[in-house]
This record gives sequence, C-alpha cells and structure tokens, in this order.
Amino acid sequence: MQKQIVIVGLNHRTAPIDVRESVAFENSYVAEALTRLHGYPSILEGVILSTCNRVEVIGAAAEESSALSEIASFLAAQKAQRHAAALDEHIYTYRGADAVRHLFRVAASLDSMVVGEPQILGQLKQYYDAAQRAGTVGAVLHRLFHRSFSVAKRVRSETGIGSGAVSVSSVAVDLAKRIFDRFDDKTVMLIGAGKMGDLMARHLQSVGVQTLMVTNRTFERALAVAEKIQGNPIRFEDFVRYLAMCDLVIGCAGVPEVLIDAATVEKVLRERKHKTMLFLDIGDRRNFDPLINDLDNVYLYNIDDLKSVADENLQERVSEAEKAEEIVREEAQSFVRWLASLEQVPTITALRQRFEEIRQREIEKSLGGNLKDLSAEQRVAVQEMTTAMVNKMLHGPISQLRKNSVNEDEDGTLYVAALRKLFNLEKP
Repeated sequence: MQKQIVIVGLNHRTAPIDVRESVAFENSYVAEALTRLHGYPSILEGVILSTCNRVEVIGAAAEESSALSEIASFLAAQKAQRHAAALDEHIYTYRGADAVRHLFRVAASLDSMVVGEPQILGQLKQYYDAAQRAGTVGAVLHRLFHRSFSVAKRVRSETGIGSGAVSVSSVAVDLAKRIFDRFDDKTVMLIGAGKMGDLMARHLQSVGVQTLMVTNRTFERALAVAEKIQGNPIRFEDFVRYLAMCDLVIGCAGVPEVLIDAATVEKVLRERKHKTMLFLDIGDRRNFDPLINDLDNVYLYNIDDLKSVADENLQERVSEAEKAEEIVREEAQSFVRWLASLEQVPTITALRQRFEEIRQREIEKSLGGNLKDLSAEQRVAVQEMTTAMVNKMLHGPISQLRKNSVNEDEDGTLYVAALRKLFNLEKP
C-alpha cells in the first residue's frame, strides 16, 4: 500500500490572526495532539507545524480523501476548544505532488510573509523533531522533511533569496555595518524607550554592541528598558552632555520636534576630534535636524531611507524567488518519483511471482502428463524456454512501469494500480 502525502492548513494569506491563534498548538500540547492525530484511521504518519503565520498538518496517508477529511476534523476540534467559528473558508488542502511542492516552498521561505526569512526552517526542524519524539514519523515523512531541509539549503546557496535585510531595524543594523567595521568598542545612545528602540538595541547587541545608553522623557521608562537590555539610563535633560561619548545615536522618541540640531552635532564632533558618528532617525516623527547630514564624518538616515532600502531588498528577493521556485519544482518531482518507486518494487516482485507460479503449475501438469517421457536434458530445456518466455512477456509492462515513474507528465501510480488490478496482485 503506497502512502500518499497530504497537507491541510491555514496561513497569513487565508486566515486572520485571531483564526490562526484559535487553532495554534502550544509547544507543551503538541505531543498529545500528535498522538490524537495518529489515532485517525487514514493517518499513518503525521507532523504538526504551528507558527504565528501558519498552522499545518502534514500527513502520510493510506487514502487521500479520507485523510484530508480527518485532518480537517482534527483542526476543527482544536478550534472548537477555543469556541470559534467554522474553519471551512480559511483552510487549504494539498495532496500528492502539490503537497510535496508546498512543503518545499514553506521550507525555502517562498510561502512566508517576508520571502527569504530564515526562521521558518528552524521551526520546521523543531516540529519534525517533536513528531519524531512522539513516534508519528515513519520512512515517508522522515525522507520528506529531510529533503525539505536540503531544498532550503540549496535555495539559500544557489539564489540570493535571503540576501538583504527587509525590516527597519535589520536594515539599520546593516547600514551601521557599512560604516563601522566592529561594534564591541562602540557606544550607542537610544533616545526614546519605545518598542522600536528596544528592538533596535537588541539587534545591535546581537552584532556585538556592549555599551548602550537609554534616555526618555519619562525616566522610569528609561530605567525599565535599560534594565531589560543591560544598558545605562540617562536623564532626558542631560543626554546632550553624553553625545560626545556616542558613536551611534538612535532617535525614536515619537515627538514632533527636533531634539538634536546640526549646531549641537558640530560642537560634539569637535569634542570627539571628528571621529565618525552615525545618526538613525527611525521614528515616524523626525527627531534629528536633516542638516546634520551635511557635516563631515557624520551619517544620518531617517525612516524613509531605511524603508526604501528594505523595499529594494525585498524586490531583489522576489526576483531571486523565481530561481528558487524552479529548484523547488525539480526537487518535488524527484521526491514524487522516489515515492512512486516504493510501490514499484513490491508490484514488480508480485508480478514476477504471479507469472512464475503460473509457469511452474503448467510445467508440472505437462511434465506429469504428455511430456512425462522427456529426458533430464529435455526437461531443463523446457524450463529454460518457458522462463525466457515469461521474461519476455514481463519486459514490456515492467519497462513501462519504470519509464512512467520517472516521467513527470505521467502518473506512475496509475500504472502500478492498473497492473495490480489486471493481474490480481492484491490476492494471495
């Protein structure tokens, strides 16, 4: 019995976040959910993938239609626990080659909200490992998921889909990397202690920044953020005094006023002996005087600069995605051929065995009847002749089966089913 690949799920394109949240699986709950999933009659193997942007069930099934219905019921039961409405208008289904291609696209980050983001591959590995521990992964999904990991790696190495930052904070860090060759000796001041500034500070810490100052009109807020990022809180009325110590200044105070003008920066530069400074004005309201950018040894980028770079990088990713799609198509066809070959071998074996049983039975009748007086040499000759006849008769069907298993335009599984039906291979 050949296992069929099926996928049922919903993602950021088909369902709003409240619907996705209603069927999401908490990490602590995944093992129990996998056990329930495996209890459905048609589900022979199963993996649950649950992220902020998608919830999917990937299965290897005994029968496609039944499996799709059972997984839909499984997800509906999960949603019922959250007292939400029906899922029908939000879920999608894939089967066979389309399911394989979909999983490969997910792994390669072609189906992500931000094309090329790397997080999804780690999430896939995490949920695959969970299914392995739960005992719901067999030979087919083991091969499918490991192949998806290889596809993702190939897409990363052969295309530029992952190049170029696409979020404001990551673009800002990339720009900072162009100006500073190292960060462990740099001092950063964060003006404004909101979410954007907090995120930016964390990005900078990830590339080596060790000294961070935080200032905010409300000092208590500066204290709270500084404690979270292990920074130094500065009173808002004093922050200008500390600018000379700073290599990078981030403005995200969220107030419609200039907090640092060009004259102040010019004075700070003299104190720094014109050592390079970078100003990132990342709030929707500009806090730094645009004339700062006219000074020597100073770089100023505002939110529009960062967003335009992010948009350019995203467009580059989209063009690279076309190359990635071709890799996915090629790899999906290869996997489908392997899956079809799993049924070929037992079918070919059963077909040969059926013909050999017929040959032996007829030989025994003939050698026990009107050919009973044949010599030993003649009996060997009859055996060889009939064996050759059987081989020649089987050559055509077996060659056709193997040929269509590697022909992407033909469904090799149809030939397997036809042979098993025509020659009663399901019967002992």
